[in-house]
Amino acid sequence: MRPDLQSIELTISGMHCAMCALSLEKGLNNTPGVNKASVNLGTGKAAIEYDHSVVDPGALVRVVKETGFEVVPEGVRIRVGGMTCVMCAKTIEGALISLNGIISAKADPGNDQVYVTYIPSVLSMEDIKKAIEDTGYTYLGTGEKENLLEDEIFRTDLSDKRNRVIIGFSISAILMLEMFIPAHDTLLFMYLQFIIATPAFFYLGYPIYRASFVSLKNRMLNMDVMYGMGISIAYIASVLGTFGIVLDRTYIFYSTAIMLTSFLMLGRYLEARAKGRTSGAIKALIRLQPDFTSVIEDDSEIRRPTDEVKTGDLILVRPGERIPVDGVIVSGTSYIDESMITGEPVPVEKSKGTRVIGGTILTTGSITFQAEKVGSDTVLARIIRMVREAQNSRPHVQKIADKVVSWFIPVVLTISVLAFLYWYFIAGMGFQFALQTLIAVLVVACPCALGLATPTAVTVGVGRGAELGILIRNGESLEVCDKITSMLFDKTGTITEGRPVVTDIDLFSGDVPSLLQAAASLEHLSLHPLGSAIIEKAGTESINPRDVRDFSNVSGKGLSGILDSEPVFVGSRAFMEDSGIQLNNNESESLSLRQSEGKTAVLVAKSRELLGLISISDRIKPDAKEAIENLQKMKISSMMVTGDNQRTAEVVGRQVGIQQVRAGILPQEKGEVVSQLEKGGEIVAFVGDGINDAPALAQAHVGIAIGNGTDIAVESADIVLVKGDLNDAVAAVQLGRKVMSRIRLNLFWAFAYNIVLIPLAAGLLYYSGKIIFRPEYGALAMALSSVTVISLSLLLKNYVPPVKRSPHNKV
Repeated sequence: MRPDLQSIELTISGMHCAMCALSLEKGLNNTPGVNKASVNLGTGKAAIEYDHSVVDPGALVRVVKETGFEVVPEGVRIRVGGMTCVMCAKTIEGALISLNGIISAKADPGNDQVYVTYIPSVLSMEDIKKAIEDTGYTYLGTGEKENLLEDEIFRTDLSDKRNRVIIGFSISAILMLEMFIPAHDTLLFMYLQFIIATPAFFYLGYPIYRASFVSLKNRMLNMDVMYGMGISIAYIASVLGTFGIVLDRTYIFYSTAIMLTSFLMLGRYLEARAKGRTSGAIKALIRLQPDFTSVIEDDSEIRRPTDEVKTGDLILVRPGERIPVDGVIVSGTSYIDESMITGEPVPVEKSKGTRVIGGTILTTGSITFQAEKVGSDTVLARIIRMVREAQNSRPHVQKIADKVVSWFIPVVLTISVLAFLYWYFIAGMGFQFALQTLIAVLVVACPCALGLATPTAVTVGVGRGAELGILIRNGESLEVCDKITSMLFDKTGTITEGRPVVTDIDLFSGDVPSLLQAAASLEHLSLHPLGSAIIEKAGTESINPRDVRDFSNVSGKGLSGILDSEPVFVGSRAFMEDSGIQLNNNESESLSLRQSEGKTAVLVAKSRELLGLISISDRIKPDAKEAIENLQKMKISSMMVTGDNQRTAEVVGRQVGIQQVRAGILPQEKGEVVSQLEKGGEIVAFVGDGINDAPALAQAHVGIAIGNGTDIAVESADIVLVKGDLNDAVAAVQLGRKVMSRIRLNLFWAFAYNIVLIPLAAGLLYYSGKIIFRPEYGALAMALSSVTVISLSLLLKNYVPPVKRSPHNKV
């Protein structure tokens, strides 16, 4: 995104079909100052990039309303000090209402609270706090945040649809039962049907007519216009037949009009209910953060809203509680369940000095930690932001579906009119038959399934990825994952753990404790990074460094000093020989063997006698070899691209099964390696963790960053692996393939449904089998088409990539 642009996400209510989303998207994109707007029908979200110097968020909200939709606000209770009377309340209300983004503000001086509904992407709590304080009152913080306001609106809408469905089918049943009364064809019964059906019809059809009006007002054709035409024709024909105006009594089908509308509302009810489940991953992530936090101030515990926690605060967490923000433990030890963030089911032990992640749960013990990242900077907030951005993105396949939807309605209207004209004027089947085919075509056609096929699958797939510890930034990444032919890996920190450790100790004389004692005592005085590995190894053996006299550091060669009145040497072969210590054949062979394995070999001697050989290397991650094997089974080639030397790189490559190794590659050259493969027709994914990987991550078709890597690497990537498990890179590809296969299946059913049923509704099989597709059945089929597509997408919620099913991580 350009630096001069800002972005917001609005929650939209009132969208019923793909044309609704397209019309809103068109309206937003045509607004001056808007760089890009993307509307996701599945999640009911609009993601907008805009130039704040040209258009403000309030204007964008007005565009949404003018297009016929509503922006769903968020509610919060704010505690205010100094509010003593009604005039105080009105002053605060006036100050808040004047803010751009405030929907309503109601102050209650009796409880010292103000209830505010606002659009969080337009203004922040800091803006609201400043407005209250500028009026001379004290902002005391928020009460429990009304995060579930959107859910309440959804439940209210769902309840309204359900009530309309129940009433509609009840009235339909009454009207159908009247058909079995002997005198049902008398004028009295026809008037009775009119009286019963009319209020029910307009009650049921109100949402459809309202949406149709808004659509026509904005010069757009959506499915509500078609549905409105279909049910209106059925109702008006019945009214004309009842009163003998133009049509006779054979054209009375009130039950058809009511049942038709009821099925349409049933479809919307089922669709809304299913769509509500597609964004479950985001809601689950939001609920991970506790509303209140125990903050330690002046040795006292204070309960404070989590939104008000600041960097540097000391926070107390007890067993069973969720950690509110990110930080570092200052006291206490506990096992922490991080499964909701990393997907790792086994609790992790944490103690003083280790980092904790907001949203995770303490299972044992209490800890006190210092807050480091709060608000939008926490890992949890970043995950939520990335998931939302990905769910609002649009793969290329969706753009194709959008083009189909844009001409779908005119084509269907043309088919319905042509069917009417054919059956009435050419086939001579009569006005009632021709009218029935026209209505059937109008109500059976459904571009909604086409519009929902991709966004629902992407929404559920991205959410499922987040649950598995795979954060996907955009839908395009899922689409490209389906086509990947080559995966490139950085070495240090990606294939290896990124820190030196002691891997082997070859003893020549004496014992291991003596060897480690001598080496650690010298390395303790050195700043060499390999020395930390030796000191760490000694620590695990409960061996502490001892005092050394006459310490000397020969740069690039080794260390020497006096330990227990005896000279001690640690370093290379050349350093030992310069010190008068020669290696015999066995010692030389051991040294050559370790060096051939790509390890750094450190010789240790005392009193001119070699004690042994300590081998140090950057340990290969335990899952690396399995990940490469799994990629090979998926017909994806692998390559290592590293700045390390050729011999070390080849040894690591050989151990994990990578045949192609590019060593000595500078950071900017990594991007060029990726570019060369792409020019050769390869679809490339690059997996890395460091700043030097950022160019390659950005250049690759899909950049995959290790979550424990640098912020620059993570920001450059399309996919982030929270755990750093390389098998998660394989799982990301498998998830992408699964989501794309589900999108293709959704599109198949959406196209097949319309291709088969529209001709049936137009009367295609009438001559061969006297088959007539009644409008009521068409409405039911229309409802089932969208529900089928959404249900297929929802099945992804339970998808487990094959690499994660087997205990041995095999595909």
